[in-house]
Formats: sequence, structure tokens, C-alpha cells
Amino acid sequence: MAIAKKLLDKDWSIKDIVSIFQKKSKIEIDKSTENLVVRQRQKLEKLIKSKSEPIYGINTGFGSLCNTLVAPQDLEILQENLIKSHACGIGNPVTDETVRLILIFKILSLSKGNSAIRIELLQFLVDLYNKNGIAYIPEFGSLGASGDLAPLSHLSLCILGQGKMKSGDSWSNTKEVLAKKKLKPIGLKAKEGLALINGTQYSLALLFQAVVKARRCYHLSNLVSALSLEAFNGRLEAFDPAIQRLRNQSGQISCAQEFLDYFKTSNIQTRKKDAVQDPYSFRCIPQVHGASLDAIKYVEQIVQNEINSVTDNPLLIDDDLILSGGNFHAQALALAADFLSIAVSELGSISERRSYQLVSGNRGLPDFLAGNPGLESGYMIVQYAVASIASLNKSLATPSSVDSIISSKAQEDHVSMAPNASWKCLKILDNVEQILSIEWLIAARAIEFGRDIKLDKNLQSIFTKYRKIVAFQKSDHIPQELYAPTTQFLSTITCPVQ
Repeated sequence: MAIAKKLLDKDWSIKDIVSIFQKKSKIEIDKSTENLVVRQRQKLEKLIKSKSEPIYGINTGFGSLCNTLVAPQDLEILQENLIKSHACGIGNPVTDETVRLILIFKILSLSKGNSAIRIELLQFLVDLYNKNGIAYIPEFGSLGASGDLAPLSHLSLCILGQGKMKSGDSWSNTKEVLAKKKLKPIGLKAKEGLALINGTQYSLALLFQAVVKARRCYHLSNLVSALSLEAFNGRLEAFDPAIQRLRNQSGQISCAQEFLDYFKTSNIQTRKKDAVQDPYSFRCIPQVHGASLDAIKYVEQIVQNEINSVTDNPLLIDDDLILSGGNFHAQALALAADFLSIAVSELGSISERRSYQLVSGNRGLPDFLAGNPGLESGYMIVQYAVASIASLNKSLATPSSVDSIISSKAQEDHVSMAPNASWKCLKILDNVEQILSIEWLIAARAIEFGRDIKLDKNLQSIFTKYRKIVAFQKSDHIPQELYAPTTQFLSTITCPVQ
């Protein structure tokens, strides 16, 4: 897929990015984009020569040093020093996928021309992406304001031939890795270092991964809870479209319909019921899952907007003005990440409650789903285990965006903490996937103790495939050994309603 002018005129969607990654497509710079970038760079160079007053980040220092002038002969050194001094990240390296997302988001932003970089720099980044160049970027160090300075500086070190890059499964000297890829460090000219590290691309890359994962977790929640309702011999009245229409919340309406699709040929409606109503963790699935879906959709829109934004500073505007602003401030992403964390944490919270109900000896099921209760403990402590990470999620969902630590001599006196918010959201999602896998494991066991259960043919097909991987064991066994194969199985399922 080309980064073409027509694509710059049309917003890129989350699906576009996912498709590029799935197909392992290369990207290229079309002629119109090349002309735009070249033209904008020429304008900047002309402005630098013609203006006598300071231009932030071009002939001045950075942050609280913005009033310190830099001599014309030192402008390139200024940019190089910026990258080296800001490469101060902490922690383990981020994933290869994260690095590649940062690259493509940075390329999209720079290709709009407002950052006024050289076309040679843009081409280097495109070549780096196409040749799968993976820079060493530590997880922590960004406050999500003034750009993701530390992580983006680690990415930018490769332009100077410094830092580390991945070579096979290990990390090697950048110059050596670039040489193998037939790439040469091109160095930096005026403003280019700032253009590279002023931006929200690291926060965005993390949040992008989180929201894509969250959408799948939502659909998986509906599938897993459908099997749980069957095992619990629950009721379907609460999912009737008429009830959802009276609430008129779009997520709730969509969730109830998707959920009902798992019962088209089930006999759940005709089975004898002992209870008039189900607990909230079953009866309120549309209201809870649906609210999370609405939150996910909101975050998807924020992410899509950010993919198509320019978050550099200062910016070259169409009328040849250079304006200094704050597009690098990632508050929009921070709030979205915190909202998403709460929404997906709730998917895990209600899932754990359904697991609790299934092992509690209700609805004709044996206590703790034990084959011989008393002599055996069944899945008593499996619920403990899942409760532990459901509780952890509640701690992780505490908002990061409400925090701000003053930095750079109070020039940067309010920061977003978006990278922390997005990082935590990914951890919560990992936990939710595990929680849902355990609910499926428990529900699948409970099904084996149910009488006269006829699953919908599609749900039965999924269940039958699962049993070929994870066989039913009536007596006590080691549940932990079943977690990984269950999680792996669920990861292969294409949810029928997306």
C-alpha cells in the first residue's frame, strides 16, 4: 500500500493499519507526497534564512531552554544533541509490533509536510519500516507531553547510526544492522530531531494495540458468557430486543443481538427452570458488555483521529507561518486509555462473577464442579486464582491521566501520562484474556454436569473442537496446565459478529 496523496486526503482507519500488518505490505512515497514534503522543506529553509528572531527548536534550545539562541553553524549539532540526550528510557524493550507501529504512525504524520523535514529523512524511515528495522526502545520514560520524547529518541538514534537494533533474536550495534539492511545513517538537519521526537506516536502505538485487542475481548466475552449461561441453565428473557430498545443504548442493543445469535438452535428456552431470574452477572450482560462496547468505539475514534494527525511542534502552516503550539500533548490519548482500561476491566470483573456462580453449587451443579465433592475440591481454587487478577485489574484501572508531575523547570507544568495509561491498559487486557479463558474452562466443565443440554449448532461446533484439545477430566487434576491451551484455542476463534 502506498502512502499516496489521495490517502493523505482520506483518513486512514484502524482497519487500514491492521490490514497492512496482516498482509506485511510495504509502503512507499508517491510523487505528489514527495513534492509536498520537498516544497515544505524549501519553505522552512527560506524562513530560517530570512528571519532574524528566534524560532523555537530550530535556532533555540528546548523546553525551558527555549530562550537560549543557537548559532547558525551549530543547528545540526543542536538536533543531534537533542536525540542523544533524550534517549534515556527505562525498562525492557517494547515489542517489535510496537516499534513498527511507531514507525508507520511517524511516517504518516511527517508525510503531511507540516513538520518540514527533508524527503531523504522520510525515505529513510520508509526504508527502515520496509526492511523491518527494529530499534531498541525501552518501555518507560515518557510523560506523554512535549511528545513521547524518550521512546522516540531511542527510535531516532538509528538515523545517527547510534543505539541498538534487533539482529535476529538479539540486539546489535545499529551501524552493523543498518549495513546488513543496506541502509546508511543520514544524520539530521535543522528542526528534524525535534520533528522526530515531538509527537504522540509511542502512546498511540500502545493504545492502538490495546483498542484492537479490546474489540476482540468484547466479542470473546459474549461467546464465553453464552456457554456459561447454557451451563447455568439461565434465562433468555433479559436479552429480548424489546427490553434493549427501551434503554436505547447502542452498545447494549448490539450486545444483546450478538449474544442471542449463540442460542438460535439451543434448547435453553424449553429446559425446565428452577429460578425466575438470573444473577446480574448473567442478566445484565447486555448492559455491562454493551457499555464497554460503547467505550471501545469511543476510543477507536480517538485513535483513528490521532493516526491522521500532526503532533509536531513548531509547525509550518500553509501560509508559510511557523506556529508553536501543543499538539504533542497526549491528554486525549491518556483519557481514552484510562476509559478503555475501566471498560475492559469490567469485562473481566463480570466474567469472574459468572465463574463464581458456576462453581457455587447452584442450578443443580455440584459444589465447585467436583466429581466427588469433599474428597475432591474441583475448581474451588480456580475461582480464587481468577479473582486475584480481577482484583489486580481494579488497581491497574486507576486513572493515570489524573496525575501530572512538573518537569523542565516548570515549562512543562502539566503532562498527560498517556504512555503509562496505555501500558497499563495492555496489562489489563492480558489479564482479561486470561479471566475469559478460565471462565470458558469452568463453563466447559459445568456443561459436562448439565442434563439435557442441547447447544446451538455453532456453539456446539466450537465446544467440540475445544474438547479435542482439552479433554474433560471428571476427577481432580491440575487446572493450571489447561490455561495455556484454552487461551490458545480461544485466540483462534473468529467471532461470528464483528
